[in-house]
Amino acid sequence: MTPYLDLPPLSAAEFAAIEDQVAALLHTTADVIVTQGEALLPLEAAIRGAAHPGSTALNIVTGPYGRTFGNWLRSCGAEVVDLAVPFDSAVTAAQVEAALREHPAIDFVSLVHAEAATGNTNPVAEVATVVRAHGALLMVDAVASVAAEPLLTDAWGIDLCVIGGQKAMGGPAGVSAVSVSERAWERIAANPAAPRRSYLSLLDWKERWTDAGRTVLPHAPAQLEMLALGACLDRIGADGLPAVIARHRAASAATRAGVRALGTLIPFVPEDAHAAPVATTLRTPADVDAGALAAELLRLDPALPVQPGGGALATGMLRVNHYGPAAGRDTVHGFLSALAAATGADAAPALAAADAAWTAAAAG
Repeated sequence: MTPYLDLPPLSAAEFAAIEDQVAALLHTTADVIVTQGEALLPLEAAIRGAAHPGSTALNIVTGPYGRTFGNWLRSCGAEVVDLAVPFDSAVTAAQVEAALREHPAIDFVSLVHAEAATGNTNPVAEVATVVRAHGALLMVDAVASVAAEPLLTDAWGIDLCVIGGQKAMGGPAGVSAVSVSERAWERIAANPAAPRRSYLSLLDWKERWTDAGRTVLPHAPAQLEMLALGACLDRIGADGLPAVIARHRAASAATRAGVRALGTLIPFVPEDAHAAPVATTLRTPADVDAGALAAELLRLDPALPVQPGGGALATGMLRVNHYGPAAGRDTVHGFLSALAAATGADAAPALAAADAAWTAAAAG
């Protein structure tokens, strides 16, 4: 018998218990549906359930996922207002409020909490306040923020909150979840274009699972991924969510302080308040190819969680993924030491600055 085969079936009660753990992590009493696929599944399901011809959506674009959401919204027949801000910054509540005032028909807002691809994070609490005052529904992609920074779904008024387990949670990529408020359920149920009898149908899950008492699973679950999700939730519970969040905050602060002390690269997101705790993105000089630098860092230390940026940022951005198990002082030290070696700099000042920043962030 191997650890991955011949396991006893995952029961409906065990599946429901994992959903309840997710709800606790999200600080919500709303329905939570754990979906059997990567987080793009519930993100698309939420948009296709809530958007329809005749609806107007404000799509806040602070990175590549915002662009994806806009494409989905348009394919649903919604009129889309894109609020795009530079990828090295964050949107403000004032910008969102102005867009809502200019387009009073907006009834749906999509926002990414943290963009791991660009290293920025958005002020969801403040944005949610103005969205709720306008009366629109709010969908938040919290895949990269959950367990790395505060996420108070009910208190902030998030109607659709989507998470994945593969980043700060330190869990699997093949299973994800979405919390659905009563307002969101009403909106989806009233949408004649909402998917039904489909893998993208949240209404199918509600009808066949949630409203049916969660006693019989509607299909065979992704057992290994569900077990892994339960295990990472157990680990977060044992460590304590505040401690997990503090560790990610410290890793970000230490990496940024160390890079600044080293002086060879600069943070892609210049303002610390706009920097995501899960990943630090760095601008490379014009004469340094980010892909080549990432390859050299990995040659020096194959365990480093580094990669070049994606798309148009591939040659000019280096990304350090300090999330999950990598949100530790050893990861920060290893990266700074390798970067110093690759660029011919002295690592000592960078390591000292990183340690000081780690201590201050962990205490704060």
